[in-house]
Amino acid sequence: MAVHAGNAFRPPVIFHITRKLDWDAATGIGSYAADSLHTEGFIHCSTNEQVIATANRLFRNRHDLVLLCIATDRIHAEIRHENMEGGGNLFPHIYGAIALDAVIAVHDFVPRDDGYFDLPPTLELENCSRRE
Repeated sequence: MAVHAGNAFRPPVIFHITRKLDWDAATGIGSYAADSLHTEGFIHCSTNEQVIATANRLFRNRHDLVLLCIATDRIHAEIRHENMEGGGNLFPHIYGAIALDAVIAVHDFVPRDDGYFDLPPTLELENCSRRE
């Protein structure tokens, strides 16, 4: 397992794909904790270079999703860049719940007609905000 935990490696924004229902529930309790936090000890995330491949590999044809844009400087838990499956592609993992103020944008995340994903048209990677 490859790991890098230094801040120099930390991108300013990372992404997490979740069910809209789970995000809506989190807004009612003040923080978000994916099921993986309880089962694996961390929340799976992706960088902007990884998020589409992750979506297409794990969530193809799912229409109930949102894409969370997470400001890494607002995360109080440890973020480790790891590859748990072998290989050199390191994914950001958050080792704690995510405070709502760390989520700087939420985008509906629906696939194309063929079931594969593209970045949402409302997403601007430069600042991960909605286009007005």
